[in-house]
Amino acid sequence: MSSSVETLEFQAETRQLLRLVIHSIYSNKDIFLRELISNASDALDKLRLESLTDSSLAETGTTDLHISLEVDKDARALTVRDNGVGMTRDDLVELIGTIAKSGTASLLEKIKESKDAATAESLIGQFGVGFYSAFMVADKVTLRTRRAGTDSGTQWESDGEGTYGIQAVEGLPVGTSVTLHLKPADSEDGLADYLSEPKIRQIVKQYSDFIRWPIRMATERTDAEGRTTRDIDTLNSMKALWARPRSEVTDDEYNEFYQQISHDWLPPAETIHMRAEGTFEYEALLFIPSQAPFDLFSRETKRGVQLYVKRVFIMDDCEALMPNYLRFVKGVVDAHDLSLNVSRELLQHDRQIRGVRRRLVKKVLGALKDMQSKDTERYTKVWEQFGRALKEGLVEDTDNSEALLELVSAASTHDPEKTTTLREYVERMKDGQDTIYYLTGESRAMVENSPHMEAFAAKGYEVLILTDPIDEVWVDQVPTFDGHHLQSIAKGQVDLDDSADGRKETGAEKARREQDFAALLPWLTTTLSEQVKQVRLSSRLTTSAACIVGDAHDVTPTLEKMYRAMGQQIPPVKRILELNPAHPLITALRTAHDANAENPALVETAELIYGSALLAEGGDLPDPARFTRLLTDRLTGTL
Repeated sequence: MSSSVETLEFQAETRQLLRLVIHSIYSNKDIFLRELISNASDALDKLRLESLTDSSLAETGTTDLHISLEVDKDARALTVRDNGVGMTRDDLVELIGTIAKSGTASLLEKIKESKDAATAESLIGQFGVGFYSAFMVADKVTLRTRRAGTDSGTQWESDGEGTYGIQAVEGLPVGTSVTLHLKPADSEDGLADYLSEPKIRQIVKQYSDFIRWPIRMATERTDAEGRTTRDIDTLNSMKALWARPRSEVTDDEYNEFYQQISHDWLPPAETIHMRAEGTFEYEALLFIPSQAPFDLFSRETKRGVQLYVKRVFIMDDCEALMPNYLRFVKGVVDAHDLSLNVSRELLQHDRQIRGVRRRLVKKVLGALKDMQSKDTERYTKVWEQFGRALKEGLVEDTDNSEALLELVSAASTHDPEKTTTLREYVERMKDGQDTIYYLTGESRAMVENSPHMEAFAAKGYEVLILTDPIDEVWVDQVPTFDGHHLQSIAKGQVDLDDSADGRKETGAEKARREQDFAALLPWLTTTLSEQVKQVRLSSRLTTSAACIVGDAHDVTPTLEKMYRAMGQQIPPVKRILELNPAHPLITALRTAHDANAENPALVETAELIYGSALLAEGGDLPDPARFTRLLTDRLTGTL
């Protein structure tokens, strides 16, 4: 028996996504079957998992969990059926009628902006809405389902155009069936004959061979005498790839399995297959992707790898097995000695799991190090995709900071095109240099043109150019590499030769210079006391009149902005104004101050010098209107 049909409208974002899926996203329409089988497999996993804690579910029958593919050539219908956990009416409306999840608008925008079909397929697959791919090959989709533990079922039906019908249906078995009323085969449009047994077998073998549940299909065979027999064939191998010796697995099999668990169409950059024996046995099959997912830095990003126990699925995204900064790593871990009903909370505190995590992290970092030393070009591409996430580990994972520092690849003044490792930087250091110099900023151009760079460029010192926001944090957390201190050239005093030709300034020369500016510097410190805590002479400037620096342990302006953006209010940090004693503007200011320290124009000149230094480093003026007026007045007076 069925109730009356209730017609509902798709959510606006869902309608947009449907149009994209049907008309422009998937270049390979075969993918619909992989997505439906994957959903069915998830439903079986959930039922088996729930039955471990709910005996009533186990009694309903979980001994023959499987997926069935049913062909009805007369009705041109293909049905994907499972006897998994099923859905309630509310589940259907939430999971299929809407996609009211954070990031929907961003997903749609990224799909529209994607340059090729493969990128778009990867985006939509990662978002987990592959069910909609059914409308590429079907004029109408009918879904019938009954949630385990409930008495009544629900039917959902739509042509994918804007509305769907939903009604209660009695007498349904537990599980879900998705019936596709197929469009006619059209080779020009990429629509194959999806009622053909060979075609179905080919798709299952290509995309779903590693599904752990049997995928069955009734097949008919006619012998030489014209007699027809009907058999039920299992189409997939169900082999746990990670349980096989590496020597018996081909690269194609690894790639296919990676695509299945990641929905990424590109092959992985690295495959890690490992087995641990002893007090705690497990197998792991991990993949380092070739490209970052679009939501790598989203708060809602799921991380972790799949956890199995003796080839029994336990959970997706097991965060206890992989730290946050390695959230891009995909794969499975099959532990032999865990309980089947282990929870996420227990895993967080399990000593054996922590041990597995440590070994997995070291294996991943070791694989990246091997890639760096053996295939620089491939490593460079991986670092471009995931370097920013890996640098988070320098803040989060002190146990592996040395290994992570070896992996850091950064732009530097040594080469305008290629990045450098810290190890390579150290090997190029000048005789007598014991410090690794760096400067953070919003872009390479801004850093290269910073006044702080002048003396270092003039004297041939290499400076690392760090432009990721995370760089502001990790350089303070990890102050040394291989015994060499990391120093920002925008902080503290710099100990460089005092002349462009490398000649050290004598003590008498320093004393005479300090005496020359003995009156100006305190006056400027007092005049600019609202903005700076000190004004002093600089040894880092060659052409600019002034620059602003921080004390060695001051929070940088960029980091200060980051904290405030995160809602953390910190006291404003006053910094130091350094003057170039050889610059004509500074010498003229000194002369004018010595002649008449009460001249009000000197105060305006001080403000202009400070504002110019602030602008030169990319800072924000406290009063742009006043600065503009002062500058305009001065320019007018020169004409």
